[in-house]
Order: sequence, then C-alpha cells, then structure tokens
Amino acid sequence: MSTPDSIGGRIKPSSLPRLLLRRDKGAWLRLIAGLAMLVGAAVYVATEVSGHGQALIIVIAGVIGMYMAMNIGANDVANNVGPAVGSGALTMIGALAIAVVFEAAGAVIAGGDVVRTIEKGIIDPEGIAGTESFIRLMLAALLAAAVWINLATLIGAPVSTTHSIVGGVLGAGVAAAGFWVVDWGVMGKIAASWVISPVVGGVVAAAFLAFVKWAIVFRGDKIAAAKTWVPILVAVMGAVLSAYLLTKGLKRVWEVDTATVLAVSGTAFAMIYFIVRPMVAEAAKTMRNTREDVGKLFNIPLIGAAALLCFAHGSNDVANAIGPLAAIVHAASEGGVAAEVAIPFWVILVGALGISMGLALYGGRMVKRVGTEITEIDRLRAFTVALSSAITVIVASALALPVSSTHIALGAIFGIGFLREYLENEAEKVRIIREFFRDETEPSLFDTAKGEIEWRHEVLERALKDLLPERERIQYFQLTQQAEAAVMNWQRKKLVRRSHLRTIITAWLITVPATAAIAGALYLAITAAFA
Repeated sequence: MSTPDSIGGRIKPSSLPRLLLRRDKGAWLRLIAGLAMLVGAAVYVATEVSGHGQALIIVIAGVIGMYMAMNIGANDVANNVGPAVGSGALTMIGALAIAVVFEAAGAVIAGGDVVRTIEKGIIDPEGIAGTESFIRLMLAALLAAAVWINLATLIGAPVSTTHSIVGGVLGAGVAAAGFWVVDWGVMGKIAASWVISPVVGGVVAAAFLAFVKWAIVFRGDKIAAAKTWVPILVAVMGAVLSAYLLTKGLKRVWEVDTATVLAVSGTAFAMIYFIVRPMVAEAAKTMRNTREDVGKLFNIPLIGAAALLCFAHGSNDVANAIGPLAAIVHAASEGGVAAEVAIPFWVILVGALGISMGLALYGGRMVKRVGTEITEIDRLRAFTVALSSAITVIVASALALPVSSTHIALGAIFGIGFLREYLENEAEKVRIIREFFRDETEPSLFDTAKGEIEWRHEVLERALKDLLPERERIQYFQLTQQAEAAVMNWQRKKLVRRSHLRTIITAWLITVPATAAIAGALYLAITAAFA
C-alpha cells in the first residue's frame, strides 16, 4: 500500500530525512538528555570548585568522570539484571528502576571515603614526573576508558569497566614515563583473568544448572522435589548474597573478618530456609507439575538478587569513574601525587548520578542483549547465573585469583547455554536412534547400540555376537548403520548465538590493548595542547 511518504511501496527520497528523524526520535531524546547531564555536571562541578586555581581542569575532569559513569551504567549493569529480565521475573522498566535505585544507593552509601589513585597498582605513581603529568595521565586514562566502553555498548558487547580503566592507565602511563613504570606482573594476572573468569563462571553455572535439573526438573514428581530443594536453594542464595554484600558491597566502608561473614551467612541461611519452606509448601497446593510452575517459585529471590548485585556493583565500580577524578582533584588541590586520596562527596554524587542516568537512558539495549539474545533464559537458569556468579566472585576473592565480575557473569550465561545445547542434542540423538530401534524390547541391546554408535561397527558386531542369531545380528547391524547415518546427517541445535559469542570475546581480548592505545594517544595530544 502506498503512503504519502512512498511511491508504490517505495520511500520517496525527499521524505527520507523526515522518516529517519521520526524513527530515531527516541535516540535523539536520549542523546539530548545525555548531553544535558554532561552540561549539568560541568555547572555543578564549577560551583563546587569556584575560586580554585585549577578550576578549569577539575571541571573538565568532572565532565569526563560523568561521561565515564554514564557508560558504566549503560554497559556493565546489564549483567546484574539481564537474566532476571530474560526469565520474565522482572519487566524491563522494573529492572531499570531497581537498578537505578540500588546502583545509586551502593555508590553513595558504600562507595567509600578513600580510593586508590592507580587501579590495581599497575603503575608506580612515583614514576610519574610531576603533578601536571599525573593529571594529564588521569584525564587521558579516564577519557580513553569511557570512549572504549561507549564503543563496546554500541556494538552490543558487555566489557569489564575495570579492565577498561586499567588499560587506560597502562597506555597513558607508558606514554608519560615509559614501559618501566608498569608492573608487568600485575598486568600478567589481569591478562590471566580474561581466561580464568569466563571459564570458571561458565563451569560453576553449568554445574549448578545440572544439579537443579537432576534434583527437580528431571524428576517425575517435580512438586515434591521442589518442596524439598527450593527452600534449600533459596536459602543458599540468601547466604551467598549476604557474604557477597559483606565482602564486596560494603568492603569500602566496613572491613569484616571471616568469622563475621560466616556467622551472618549461616544466620541468613537458617532464617530464609524456615521462612521459605512453608511458603513453598503452600504454593505447591495449586502448582502444576511443570518446570514453568516450579520456576515461578524463584521470582522473588531473583528480584532480591538483582537488587543486591546492583548495590554491590554501584559500591565497587563507581570507583572506576570517580577514582581518577578524585586523583585529579587531589593532585590539583594538594600539588602532589598520592597512592590513596579522599573522595569529596560531590565526586561520589557525580559518579552515582552518572551510573543511574546512563543505565536509565541506554541500559535497556544491553539488558536485552544479556537477558534474551545470547541464549534463552528462564527463571531456573537465571537463578543459577546469579548464584554461581556470586559464589565464583567470593571464592576467587578469597583465593586472591584475578577475576572480572563481568566476565564471570557472561561466562555463566554462556555456560548454561552450552549445557542446554549438549543436553538437548544428546536427547535428540537418542530420539533418532530410538526411531530405528522402536520395536526392540531388549533394553540392553538399545543401550549397546546407543553407546557404540560413536565407535567402529566391528565393535558393535562383536558386542552383539553372543546376544543375537546371525540373521538377526546382521539386520540389527544394518539398522545401526542407518541410525549412525541419520545422526551424522542431523543438524545440531545451536542454542547460543555464535555471533554474540565472537563479538563479546573479541571485545574482551582487545579491551586493555584498545584503551591503552587510545589513552597513550590522548596523553600525547593533551601534552601537546598544553605545551
């Protein structure tokens, strides 16, 4: 059907700009709101540092810090709420609202009073010659990390914001003082986390999902299994999240010992178990014996997990935006470089508002990518992702392993996706073989055929030699050959989007080199501009 903007169903060239503007109206509004936030940050910082001798530098740093915080919100927060959205436990609007509130609360309440000027200690601050050089280094590192995360968000790749700022500091540090200023041992550990984090996250998540399937999903009476295991699983999640909150979410404002963590976690387990058990028993009275109904029992735990993970993320990752900003403010005010500096409240506020606004404006796209586009996630799978991610981070921290929470969470999602692929493909393989042996009444013969399909034909023939007369054995052998051909010709299901897998892994591998290159170039450009 033709419209005023089309001719015979084709778009008129003269109307193309108007149609594009109409289609991208939301994008333009988000861009305007984002620019307004940056302008507002400039005005706010200017009022806070009015009369300061280095006011212009601090205002520029404040705007870049806001830009970085907005990109953290747009990219990194999706790992905490994406699975809950993909499973249907939360709507997109509900997830964004929870994330905005708890990310900001984590940043403001538990963001800390001091922050390290050089994230992870990858370079020696004393190796930087002069305060001005240090300020330029921090500006270049912060802007490079923000630009890279922005690019990663545009291509739909969740990346580690910590690795981004590490790469920025690395590149700017090398440009400022040479390769010798870098602690390459620390960099080696960070590089190791590119492999350790997703692999461990994927293995742990797959193991938990396999257990949940064995304990509940594959049971004939799923309701009885749920009454037994759901209270235990939810209590385990409560205990783990309590430990996660103490060791990660509150670590900047409260240092707790192991005994306290164990006591709080044990108490949380007991309380939650005795609260949830009668609730599950009551819900079971009207529950159908299906996976979907069992999954609904995890709605509230998933929402609670998303909120607590966002709080912990806000308290931790806000430092990636405000750490360099606080370092610049201290250097500009005190005229020196320190390993740790105090964080003015207005700096924390810039970071908290930036993360929240970036999430509200641009976080939806990445939440959709993590929650629905990589692989299908239901409530049981979302539960295993949240639980395994928290456990992996806690254990890795206790063992001093270099891991990335972003990589762990994404690794967990890929892990459950590949486990689903394996299980469903194996089930389909069995179905194909059963089609050829559907009249076979001897279970041992079917099991033999199923096992030996993967091996040489003579092995199967020897296995059947003593079980069947020669004529029946030949016929059985021919059926096995046909079954094997059917399996070979069968197209395996792929339940994980390979294109997303390639994009994300590529982005992970080049995050540090890319931000290092950008930061080095920016440092040289800033130095030339101020020369």
